[in-house]
Amino acid sequence: MTITDREWIRRFAAELGVPEPTEPEIEALLDLAGIAARASQRTAAPVSCWLVGGSDIDPVAARLAGERLAAELGD
Repeated sequence: MTITDREWIRRFAAELGVPEPTEPEIEALLDLAGIAARASQRTAAPVSCWLVGGSDIDPVAARLAGERLAAELGD
């Protein structure tokens, strides 16, 4: 059975016992993953999102930080 990404996220959050991210948070994390993958190796994308998840940093603020870093690196 294939489910949508949002359904996976909803179910995975429930499985982990954590709040489901909001749509703006999801979009910011997806943007951050894209920024990280383009600015470096692809593996930076999930680990960058993991760093955000393990912190108190808002995903939108993290995306902006990723944009600044990518600009510094010349992406």
